[in-house]
Amino acid sequence: MDMPSQNTEARQDATHVDVLVVGAGISGIGAAWHLKDQCPGKSFLILEKKDTFGGTWVTHTYPGIRSDSDLYTFGYRFKPWTSAPIASAEEILKYMGEVIEENGIDAHIRYGHTITAAHFSRADNLWTVEVTENATGEQKIFTANFLWMCQGYYNHEQPFTPEWDGMDDYKGEIIHPQLWPENADLKDKRVLVIGSGATAATLVPAIAGDVDHVTLLQRSPTYFLPAPNANELADTLREIEIDEDIIHPIVRKKNLFDQLQLTTRCKTEPEVVKEELLDGVREFLGPDYDIATHFTPRYRPWQQRVAVVPDGDLFQGIASGKADVVTDTIDRFTEKGVLLNSGEEFEADIIVTATGFNLSVLGDIPFSVDDEPVSWPETITYRGMMFTGVPNMVWIFGYFRASWTLRVDIVADFVCNLLNHMDRHGADSVEVALRPEDANMEISSWVDPDDFNPNYLMRDMHLLPKAGDKPEWRHTQDYWNECDVIPTIDPGSSEFVYHGQAATAEAETEAAE
Repeated sequence: MDMPSQNTEARQDATHVDVLVVGAGISGIGAAWHLKDQCPGKSFLILEKKDTFGGTWVTHTYPGIRSDSDLYTFGYRFKPWTSAPIASAEEILKYMGEVIEENGIDAHIRYGHTITAAHFSRADNLWTVEVTENATGEQKIFTANFLWMCQGYYNHEQPFTPEWDGMDDYKGEIIHPQLWPENADLKDKRVLVIGSGATAATLVPAIAGDVDHVTLLQRSPTYFLPAPNANELADTLREIEIDEDIIHPIVRKKNLFDQLQLTTRCKTEPEVVKEELLDGVREFLGPDYDIATHFTPRYRPWQQRVAVVPDGDLFQGIASGKADVVTDTIDRFTEKGVLLNSGEEFEADIIVTATGFNLSVLGDIPFSVDDEPVSWPETITYRGMMFTGVPNMVWIFGYFRASWTLRVDIVADFVCNLLNHMDRHGADSVEVALRPEDANMEISSWVDPDDFNPNYLMRDMHLLPKAGDKPEWRHTQDYWNECDVIPTIDPGSSEFVYHGQAATAEAETEAAE
């Protein structure tokens, strides 16, 4: 079937740029900065579905919304962070807004633009992207030589909520944090929060002071790291009047060093780290609290994400009596609350389902190459950035064990190096392809479940591209290795295949020699 992108007339009114960035969240704004810095001759636009920048930080509006990574590493390497390491959504949006304003990025953003399809033509070496302008319903066409996907990895409109029996019987209000209503009234209400991740740990202490009582109901515990919401090194350097441009990289490196030590120890001495994490909880809840039931996970530390709890606020709420934790499974919803499999019924005026999100692979956009639909599970990833059979495209997928944004910076180094290499060699397109030595490579899932296995990833792993058993064909999740490898990747390596008149002539010359 011919798509509009194949039609020359349809492209006559298209807006063309060298690079089209998808998403004005933390990844897209970072990509824009690096394009201006490292590829100043490239024209680019950012297409954003929302009416403002910020991505996840505007999607989530529930009480207490904050980062669970420190901002010295979650912030960009080029923009100093000057406040507390665990930051609110408001503070993060202010920081991003400053990056946009200080670098003139706002002129490159088109808000309220929803992509409905993306097609690559090898005949033209061109992406054609079909877009709907939300406010008017107008259909638009954008064309680009290169597509940079920065739209994140979860569905912003449809969060994940399990289908429990009896949900229609419940007479109270059910709220998912991702769809938090503006008029939510929790004051003096009995609230039940279902979940055990960072969202639940953030929400419970944020509402504990207003509600009659809040109970955290979890199927199984999560590891938490209570820590002061301050950075002693940064504060000391400020006290002696060191410039923020110097403080930021120093504190960033120190935090990354500490994170590497923790990550390594989680694998080499998991039982020791486990006890250290649990001791941190005991400091707040005391020796008589049932830590074994409510805060001792069944998996080793960092097999799922370890969330920082600033100043131990979750545990302070529990210790005060305004909040408590129940570890059990739900049999069904009732008119007044939920019935647990233990036989106990919990009554609540409001039930908050902090049960996670649904994965979104490449924004759930229909992609095609030469009119053939792209099936992502049939592709193999190149370092979690590019995919076999899909030219001129990179996806930013950040880190689980380190701050997401760390990968934004180093992938940007790779993309800009690749684009500049293509310009120098007259190449119009580039794609990754398995080499002869990869012929018998073992193919497996996007990540190794034994290494990292959060529920949202396990539910939808079948939707993601595949990985090989060699570093080039895996998404390793290892920042401390990738920070050296990715920015220095040689675009002339054999896994890259280039097309274009000049590139073809050069390849023929090299083959003849």
